[in-house]
Amino acid sequence: MRKTLRWVLSLVVLIGTVGFTGVTATAATDAEQGAPAAQKDIKDRLLAIKGMSLIEEKPYDGYRFFVLNYTQPVDHRHPSKGTFQQRITVLHKDTARPTVFSTSGYGLNTNPGRAEPTRVIDGNQVSMEYRFFTPSRPAPADWSKLNIWQAATDQHRIFKALKPIYGKKWLSTGASKGGMTATYFERFYPRDMDGVVAYVAPNDVNNREDSAYDRFLDTVGTKECRAKIEAVQHESLVRRAPMKKLYADFAAANNHTFKTIGGIDKAFEAVVLDVNWGFWQYQQSATACADVPVAKTASDATLFGWIDEVGGWASYTDQGLEYYTPYYYQAGTQLGSPDIKQPWLKGLSRYGYQPPRNFVPREIPMTFQKNAMKDVDRWVRHHSHRMLFVYGENDPWGAEPFKPARGAKHDSYVMTAPGANHGANVAGLAAADKAKATERILAWAGVPAAQAAEAKPLAPYDAKLDRRDRDRQNTLRP
Repeated sequence: MRKTLRWVLSLVVLIGTVGFTGVTATAATDAEQGAPAAQKDIKDRLLAIKGMSLIEEKPYDGYRFFVLNYTQPVDHRHPSKGTFQQRITVLHKDTARPTVFSTSGYGLNTNPGRAEPTRVIDGNQVSMEYRFFTPSRPAPADWSKLNIWQAATDQHRIFKALKPIYGKKWLSTGASKGGMTATYFERFYPRDMDGVVAYVAPNDVNNREDSAYDRFLDTVGTKECRAKIEAVQHESLVRRAPMKKLYADFAAANNHTFKTIGGIDKAFEAVVLDVNWGFWQYQQSATACADVPVAKTASDATLFGWIDEVGGWASYTDQGLEYYTPYYYQAGTQLGSPDIKQPWLKGLSRYGYQPPRNFVPREIPMTFQKNAMKDVDRWVRHHSHRMLFVYGENDPWGAEPFKPARGAKHDSYVMTAPGANHGANVAGLAAADKAKATERILAWAGVPAAQAAEAKPLAPYDAKLDRRDRDRQNTLRP
């Protein structure tokens, strides 16, 4: 959970300054008939919800797309102690269709887009900005109220508010930290959703025991590829002085500073140590290994440039860390974070794999809650129903996967996409798994059995709407 070791799908926060109030000729309309409320325009129905306000509406053929604010308690256990505005989006297809609740676990993309299950079921989609990611941050910020239960309860309140409008089946989904978010939501509110599709969701049950990650990195890909990556890390630390000079020049040119992590040397080493994980998290190993520099003969500039491609030198600057403060806070208080050994760097590394505490401003207190992930893991193993976990074969985050309850009555699955990385999805599964996963998603969404058995997405692919983005500036975060 860093640039290379911290995960994240790209989250481009673009809020337009001019609201769109019209409707395109092909925009979807409400199919509900009968009750007076169902005959109202969907925007009016959304804005009739207590605490809901419009930021803007954006046009997209076949849909209505709304960016909204929803008033949430800072502390759901004590609602009288203040509120904050949480951004959500609604991609409206038709209230007669099922709905997907999609979360990234980070900020909010305010442009129209569909998660994979939304396309599969041809449904509506609700997306939520995770609490404490700006601008959805209480002021003043009481960081003790940033935890998985509070965030799950945000999601529960949004669901309860929208369910009277979108009355058909609901599925939750998310990738990486979003997959974790969907899982935690299910753990605390198991009666809300009719199914869960969690992609590449890490499950760091015991934060003090991370040998599974080391074993994964010892065997992923080919021996030759692993050796090339390790050599780049080794050589970069051997050349610490000239490489740091390049880094200092880079920082000066971009007005980057290093107060939070405690200096340029710590930031330099953190980026280098992330390279191995980051390569496998996002690179396509079949082709990318050929592009790894030959460390001994590569120039300083070549090593520096390649590391920037894989990990990003901005990752541990104050400016690179600021957006991700809520993530690192959670990693250091509940979620856990990997601590890998990398013995090929013995004698060269001064700080080892640095903990999340190093990436959060010191004025924000942090105490780790060792039982938070154990509770979730135990619940998933014994009580989960209608949950699908999808992992990538080459993704380090899948080294500690969730393992849902077994048996037909639980209707839950773990599937691994061959050769896939942290962008694994149902479409990349082997044929039999892909058919099974698609059929279950359709069935959970209430699609008639005969149609679900065809195991085909109900909506055609849209290159713009279905584009999978991710934040390449910080690949080591989930």
